[in-house]
Amino acid sequence: MATVRKTSVTTYRDRMKRQGLVRVEVQVRREYAGLVRDVASALADPAREAETRALLRDRIARHPVTGLKALLASAPLDGIELDRPRDMGREIAL
Repeated sequence: MATVRKTSVTTYRDRMKRQGLVRVEVQVRREYAGLVRDVASALADPAREAETRALLRDRIARHPVTGLKALLASAPLDGIELDRPRDMGREIAL
């Protein structure tokens, strides 16, 4: 009987793999479980998949920065004063 069940589970997992699905297990707090299920169902729904994926990538995904120049180019610098007064320090009597 255990062999039959193992075969059924294996068949199911193989079928899901052919469909491009993978099993993902996450651990979240009890109050977030519903939210995680909602996100998973939105990603599985073809009508909402693209919008959900774009929203998650914009809000959550890490954006790799290749260097300081790219980081400064991507920074929102509108309204930030970049000039500072030239401070020569204090006078020192030698």
